[in-house]
Amino acid sequence: MATKGNASVKKLNTGAGEYTGACVVIVKTEWNSAVVDELEKGARRILKKSGVNNIVTIVVPGAVEIPFAIKSYWEVTKYKDVRPGAFIALGAVIRGDTPHFDYVCKAVTDGVTQLNLQLPVPSVFGVLTVDNEQQALERIGGKHGHKGEEAGITALKMVSLLRSFKAHR
Repeated sequence: MATKGNASVKKLNTGAGEYTGACVVIVKTEWNSAVVDELEKGARRILKKSGVNNIVTIVVPGAVEIPFAIKSYWEVTKYKDVRPGAFIALGAVIRGDTPHFDYVCKAVTDGVTQLNLQLPVPSVFGVLTVDNEQQALERIGGKHGHKGEEAGITALKMVSLLRSFKAHR
């Protein structure tokens, strides 16, 4: 994902229609739903603007459950005509007074990383890991941009990358 100074990740160098037929699955958490719903809106806005019409949303209780949902959904759809071209993991983990934050952040990060090594399609990490609600708000259209939109752009770039590999067969 982009930092404040990495504007190139926010640019999509392809035109609408290139993603015709692509399916993107968003897996989002129930926790911190006001923030997570805005992340989803941003990702959907970018995907639809780029011609992705097949967007599936799966809701899980918390961030730790995201990797399980992604892996399970892949397993039941991998042989179907319309299977995911990319997954987007969305959540907002906000630090509290206990070490629970650290465990959740590590679990979801490691889980999504493992999926990127195991599945033949990308899992984009769009989980905010912030110290407070203000930092989360700054990442859904505030001074740090819109991380949901960035996740959508990243998914599109990865779908395009995979399609370019298939062209070299």
